[in-house]
Amino acid sequence: MCGIAGAISFAEDMREDMKIYEKMQSALIRRGPDQRGIVLYREAALIHTRLAVIDIDGGRQPMKHGRFTIVYNGELYNTDEIRRELAEDFSFDTRSDTEVVLKSYIKWGEGCVDRFNGIFAFAVYDEAEHRVFLARDRIGVKPLFYFMNDKKLIFASEIPALLEHPDVPHEIDEKGAAELLLI
Repeated sequence: MCGIAGAISFAEDMREDMKIYEKMQSALIRRGPDQRGIVLYREAALIHTRLAVIDIDGGRQPMKHGRFTIVYNGELYNTDEIRRELAEDFSFDTRSDTEVVLKSYIKWGEGCVDRFNGIFAFAVYDEAEHRVFLARDRIGVKPLFYFMNDKKLIFASEIPALLEHPDVPHEIDEKGAAELLLI
């Protein structure tokens, strides 16, 4: 189990809020006590806590390849199959499924999730396009909560981490709660 979190700004410089991201990360530490990582871009912050199981040194996150950066929590059951398919276009530096997910996104874009058999939640940030892609497994075994307003998108594996961000309201949205219960 790992923890992921982050924020994407539509207007502000994110590099000035390191204390906020450290608080969000601390709220996730029980999900990943072995390693911590935060990477900041002008418009994005990606946060990770890791429970190191496979490729302890090589699987550090956030993981970067070219203009793309990922934070990932999960397990792909078909990692080897996808890795073989990607080997035509990529070499691999780790044994981690994180690298497979990242390179799958680079090759197939958002359609990569259709190839995944597993449980996962992840965010990939494209530094050149100033774009983030968030995804979770179809059933939601690996949680991914988010808040969005006209200024920011904020996400996390757990609600307490989300609530560490000062832009996330702490009141219940009654209309949203009603909509959730009607589904």
